[in-house]
Amino acid sequence: MRVLVLGAGVVGTTTAFYLEKAGHEVVVLDRQNAPGMETSFANGGQIAAAHADPWASPATPWKALKWLGKKDAPLLFHSLRFDPKLWAWCIKFLANCTERRTEINTERTLRVALHSRKCLKELRKEIELDYDHREEGILHFYRNSKEFELAVKAAETMRKYGLDRKVLSPQECVTTEPALSHVKDELVGGIYSAHDESGDAHKFTQQLGAVCRQSGVEFKFNQNILEIVVENGKVVGVKTDQNLVKADAYVVCLGSYSPFLLRPHGIKLPIYPAKGYSVTIPVKKNAHAPTVSLTDDEFKLVFSRYNDRLRVAGTAELGGYSTDVNMLRSRFILNKTLDLFPDLRASQDVSYWAGLRPKTPDSVPIIGKSSIDSLYLNTGHGTLGWTMSCGSAQVIADLISANTPQIELSGLGYERF
Repeated sequence: MRVLVLGAGVVGTTTAFYLEKAGHEVVVLDRQNAPGMETSFANGGQIAAAHADPWASPATPWKALKWLGKKDAPLLFHSLRFDPKLWAWCIKFLANCTERRTEINTERTLRVALHSRKCLKELRKEIELDYDHREEGILHFYRNSKEFELAVKAAETMRKYGLDRKVLSPQECVTTEPALSHVKDELVGGIYSAHDESGDAHKFTQQLGAVCRQSGVEFKFNQNILEIVVENGKVVGVKTDQNLVKADAYVVCLGSYSPFLLRPHGIKLPIYPAKGYSVTIPVKKNAHAPTVSLTDDEFKLVFSRYNDRLRVAGTAELGGYSTDVNMLRSRFILNKTLDLFPDLRASQDVSYWAGLRPKTPDSVPIIGKSSIDSLYLNTGHGTLGWTMSCGSAQVIADLISANTPQIELSGLGYERF
């Protein structure tokens, strides 16, 4: 079967890999000139099933109110009253901020994330990739007792659904990652997920793309996707600024841009772009910098070590599709990093980036067949695009191949909205 994948980010590229592996002829369309050039370019670099707890929780609305008006807040709203799509998204988001919905959404996200983490480990046994990956786990650390108590409760829920998470004392946090010694006296505890990973998602995507090309996948770059052409309830092709591309099946992996192509056909995906920032800092030899991937839940920052670089990412802006870098927010990330690890030194070689993470109101991705014949959806992965990419790609490959997926798909389709 000839399958057309729309999008060459980490989700689209892994989808192409698993489709080709299943025996399909695969073509990938993207407006960029290479794989992984947008949201996958400089993200936080974590394979983090531990981040399966959704943004929407009972505590989130109160935190959002506290952060209103603060330009360096972890969550920042822009022009809320002028954006009906954001208003509609927020209403659905608030509806998910109950204890019951939080647990349901945690289970759904974790179902995909754990399967995906397993798929990634199997993929590495099959092909050789070098993307600065580390298998040293992820440590969440806390300075606030109330936040720590909520996190311990969330960890108990995750353990119930199969994720092994260990609660640590402040001393155990420092033992796990000695670079935290500078703030040891501020810590109240941590939670360690030993089987989570980290690495450079951009390198991963580009190398997997090269593997795909060697296996016969065709990438058509520098093509703007204009329209999904549907006749009599069936996709007959995808129109680009260059031509009409036809296939037997089509998979939408366009992240935050997925709703634009689907809305004309009555498929209204509640995906909104959450702009996130990253700062990449050179690490000099013998610098006291972390090697274990870290998450600072107080400031919503993640830290991933890439040999001689430290990638720090976090914060979220809800306010449209701009990817302009706000230096106030970028410097906030840099300054918080230097507070934690004063042995690092900011230099002119620090690089700043911003990208759009496709968030659903419940933080659960949208995976499965659409209401249109031969059209499939693999989008809305939010901050866990790389974490869930391999697993969701394998699910799509199974569906298109008429095989039974390896995980239950209930609650993952867009019909839940």
